[in-house]
Amino acid sequence: MKYLLLIYGNEEIFGSFPEEEFQKVIGETNALQAELRASGEWIGAYGVADQVMAKTVRLRDGVPVVTDGPYLEAKEYIGSLDIIDCESLERALEIAARVPWARYGEVEVRPLMAEAGTEM
Repeated sequence: MKYLLLIYGNEEIFGSFPEEEFQKVIGETNALQAELRASGEWIGAYGVADQVMAKTVRLRDGVPVVTDGPYLEAKEYIGSLDIIDCESLERALEIAARVPWARYGEVEVRPLMAEAGTEM
């Protein structure tokens, strides 16, 4: 089963890291990813560009309307995402708890549905 790990943070958290601590977290992240790659549970990870670069598309009367944003009301936003493939939700939660950024923000776990339909 594939799971999406959404790693949340905010400018206050991301901006408060001394360079040495930031590099430590990056190293821990790389080590976890290497371990998961070796176990066959790793699919990939992607950083998400700053929210000021985001665009939102909505259809209004069949016409696409593109706006800047999302300009969410929430304080936290998605900073990166990981995709894993593991045996159970319990294992996905165990992996999410080991994501180094979970110490500073939060990691949301979502099952991914099959590409061709809604099977899970």
